[in-house]
Amino acid sequence: MAENVIETDVALVGAGIMSATLGTLIRKLEPNWSICLFESLDAVAAESSDPWNNAGTGHSALCELNYTPQQPDGSVDISKALAINEQFQVSRQFWSYAVDNDILDDPSDFINPIPHASFVHGADNVDYLRKRYEALSKQTLFEGMEFFTDPATFAERLPLMAAGRNYADPVAVNWYEGGTDVDFGSLTKKLVNFIGQSGSVFFGTRVTGLKRTSTGWTLTVKNQRTLEKTKVNARFVFVGAGGGALPLLQKSGIKEAKGFGGFPVSGQFFRCTNPELIEHHAAKVYGKAAVGAPPMSVPHLDTRVINHNKGLLFGPYAGFSPNFLKAGKITDLPLSVKPNNLGPMLSVGLHEMGLTKYLIGEVMQSMHNRVHTLSEFVPRADGHDWELITAGQRVQVIRKKGAGGTLEFGTAVIAAEDQTIAGLLGASPGASTAVPAMLDVLSKCFPKHMTAWQPLLTEMIPSYGTSLNDNKALFGQVWDWTSRSLQLGPGGGVSATVGLQKGEPATTV
Repeated sequence: MAENVIETDVALVGAGIMSATLGTLIRKLEPNWSICLFESLDAVAAESSDPWNNAGTGHSALCELNYTPQQPDGSVDISKALAINEQFQVSRQFWSYAVDNDILDDPSDFINPIPHASFVHGADNVDYLRKRYEALSKQTLFEGMEFFTDPATFAERLPLMAAGRNYADPVAVNWYEGGTDVDFGSLTKKLVNFIGQSGSVFFGTRVTGLKRTSTGWTLTVKNQRTLEKTKVNARFVFVGAGGGALPLLQKSGIKEAKGFGGFPVSGQFFRCTNPELIEHHAAKVYGKAAVGAPPMSVPHLDTRVINHNKGLLFGPYAGFSPNFLKAGKITDLPLSVKPNNLGPMLSVGLHEMGLTKYLIGEVMQSMHNRVHTLSEFVPRADGHDWELITAGQRVQVIRKKGAGGTLEFGTAVIAAEDQTIAGLLGASPGASTAVPAMLDVLSKCFPKHMTAWQPLLTEMIPSYGTSLNDNKALFGQVWDWTSRSLQLGPGGGVSATVGLQKGEPATTV
């Protein structure tokens, strides 16, 4: 019996936001290239890109305090916040181009305007947040950010958080009106549908083998139902399989993947079941992470818009599972340990005892204790109004460093020297920066094409290759265009609001 063989220019592994974004870019840049996408599950975006499996913040560092750490001298480092906001603006531009050019339809299916806020309490934290505001509000990308401490404004903006609050413990908020909520599940489905109009999409099909050839790679793929195996010859392979990316990159044998390990972190959220409470809150409010907590565990009270329905989440409550995917296996972590990454993984294990202790404590929390944590944000929280749901699995990057290793909270593109295979490791900010991450893949794997592609890339992303933070006029133009295309309204952006000092009421112009 003849063996099934598929020939393709590009093979995408995993039907999440990363593969969907890269496939869409390639289809626009090289419409004659053939594309095949392989997903082991039976649906698009069923892992980390699913809207209930991630925060959907539209990570742009407007509210996430882990991106603006306070330095030993008391100053606030905003460099990471600026970089992430720049990246999100790139994604936002590409989505706007996609809407304007009929790649994406109704933008309200996947993106909606939601204010972003940072919330702290206690005198020292209030001082920190004021310094954060003073540093960020001077930057083009953050103009319009507000700072307030007065209870009246707090109650007006955040009524659910104000009810029953004792203001003897001082509070402070950084507020940005022009934030967004992104349903990456809906967005991914739309992009995969676009790829599928001229490419091939296979569900229930797992990649079980990778073998280098003279022209690229041969993938062995297995139909999960029939157990039938097929060979796929591809000139280029992208592994966008979330937590499943590391094992496949290890299987490829490329030297660039050697030394990398993964540290899986699971999580749970409270999902509000009381419609009245949901209607009393309309913002994404991020607090400060507990001592020893990973950055991805920053507590937040998060308004979501999924299938045009408003929802409310609080969390995450971190935990530990050896699975690399929500639908993975308990053997994922032990099987990922190889001679080349054993040292880095042991080193991280020894030096991250605080994180381990924190995760164990989170796992052991009772329902009462979880509600108590929620009450810091919602003073009158009642556990009967919330249900506990399991979030997506995150695998943090362990990178070799000297004789040991270091745990990184971010994303890393791994590309082979011969430019025939690449993959993405890591988590937050993840999906929100999918477009710049995939542009990085293109530049590393198709450098000879970048000059020819630049005119179309600049049409898709007017700020391509430039800094919006350093170009106020261009940012204003881009912001107006993306707000209009994505139907987000005029909120936020350059000169949209006047920042507040302590005790002043909210003011807009």
